[in-house]
Amino acid sequence: MAHNSSAQPALSWCVVGQGAIGLLAASQLKLAKQPIKLWLRQPAAIDITFNQHALHFHSAIAPLNAVLVPVKSYSVIDALHSLLPALSADAQLVLSHNGMGTIEPALQLLLPTQGLWFLTTTHGALKQGNNVRHTGQGDSVLAPLNAAAKVHLPQVQQAMNIALGPLVVVDNIQPFLWQKLAINAVINPLSALHNCRNGALADSRYQQQINAILLEVCQVATACGYPLDFAQTQANVQRVIHNTAQNFSSMQQDIAHQRRSEIAAISGYIVKQAAQHNIAVPHNRQLLQQITALQHLNAVTADTLLR
Repeated sequence: MAHNSSAQPALSWCVVGQGAIGLLAASQLKLAKQPIKLWLRQPAAIDITFNQHALHFHSAIAPLNAVLVPVKSYSVIDALHSLLPALSADAQLVLSHNGMGTIEPALQLLLPTQGLWFLTTTHGALKQGNNVRHTGQGDSVLAPLNAAAKVHLPQVQQAMNIALGPLVVVDNIQPFLWQKLAINAVINPLSALHNCRNGALADSRYQQQINAILLEVCQVATACGYPLDFAQTQANVQRVIHNTAQNFSSMQQDIAHQRRSEIAAISGYIVKQAAQHNIAVPHNRQLLQQITALQHLNAVTADTLLR
């Protein structure tokens, strides 16, 4: 177990929002007797049931010196703007979301003394009302993104290992983000479009499309300096489809419940990077257009129902 030096006061963690993965992490910390609170838009204490444990969470108050930010990719920067006034000068922030594209904008918002991290995880969780279930045992990869983060490595590693372990700490998160992006680029939009569980994508009728999507992602990743082996990436996708066969993807849930999805940070990120390298990615572009159209249709339908 890591010990704090006199120069490093103990980190007191809070989790932003009350999404499924965030509450999973908060619950694991709570059950391990670690101090943990929630940072919500409207400060309030909440009660949840996690795997048959009744848990009570208090609202976090400033100053905050350790924050897990497991919000949707499109909400990251807004969340950071709301957090900034409450952060201590040496606060440590851990981002965790699907897709890519938030790291550079986030770094620009922080002081040089504030640490930024990224954690990518394969854990699965489902929230239904005030009930949260751990639906898929996974693992996580954590990386410090600036010098101020590396100073607090033992403390952050210890907490995140409790919250979303087993955990591996790496120097460069980018290769791991590309590997997960390839998986998300297949499972999320396809399961959303076909309104199915992940396991349905093992059907032979989807394999040609899956391979076409992955070939494009591997091309783009290689052009960006993070080469992906096609056969290995294909095997990774099939393994995740098998291991999460009974799960609904986050994008399927978002579309089914008429919420905004992370398609812009997944297929949209691939399309954007492809354009910068003059690479044609018609299959990923089509998925981006299809999910975007579904979101627009959902928004119009919801607006009509409210009138």
